[in-house]
Amino acid sequence: MYFAALKQQVVLVIGSKQGIGEAVVQTFLNEGATVVAADIGYSETVLTKVSEQLYQIQVNIAQEEQLVALVEQLTMHHLIPDVFVDVAGISTMDFLVDSQTSDFDKVQAVNTRGAYLSCKHITKLMIAHQKKGRIILIASQAGKNGYRGMSAYVASKHAVLGLTKTLAIEVAVQGILVNAVCPGIIETSMKHRERIEGGLIRGMTAEEVLAEDNSQVPLGRTGTPQDVANVILFLASPLASYMTGQAINVTGGMTMH
Repeated sequence: MYFAALKQQVVLVIGSKQGIGEAVVQTFLNEGATVVAADIGYSETVLTKVSEQLYQIQVNIAQEEQLVALVEQLTMHHLIPDVFVDVAGISTMDFLVDSQTSDFDKVQAVNTRGAYLSCKHITKLMIAHQKKGRIILIASQAGKNGYRGMSAYVASKHAVLGLTKTLAIEVAVQGILVNAVCPGIIETSMKHRERIEGGLIRGMTAEEVLAEDNSQVPLGRTGTPQDVANVILFLASPLASYMTGQAINVTGGMTMH
């Protein structure tokens, strides 16, 4: 345990079932926080107590009515988030000229609309009940750079950084800090799928794409979900009390701006 202050706090994590989200949930549980884990992959649409510290609920972040219902249940159970982490995100792989408009729309629905809707409703909840809080959005180094075969994802993550900066300005007076984390190449199931699909459109094997990935990182390795969760923990902690509107890279040096 690093931050005793988090032991008294409620942390909402959307996109919590695997990868970075799963690491974030476990990291905050280790700090003694009460965690509400929300994900489209859970089976229960009502808030379910899993353990003394952990609650779970099924939520589709792209559906506004589900976020409204989430807020109602959080309020009913007196679980007003001190920290909200939006990890939910999807990707597709194709060159822009060959891509399907439906794939573009699907990515924007989760990554952009989902971030907008969740921020809108969770921020309102924070303002109404406590006038303080931390909002941490998972963007990507793809929010700062362009990457072949990922036009929909890149566009969505640029949008997430725009939302971060705007909301940070708007809610600073309420004592709410809003920051984004920009992971680089992180070893998750989504990244493994991207290597296969991206390799196919580039005439490469997944192993060749992995070798290319490693060659682009000054630290010589790709990242882990825990690498990202550690920075999220910092942003939620008292150590980050003078930070808002920032986009923090966790890329092993691959992106430095």
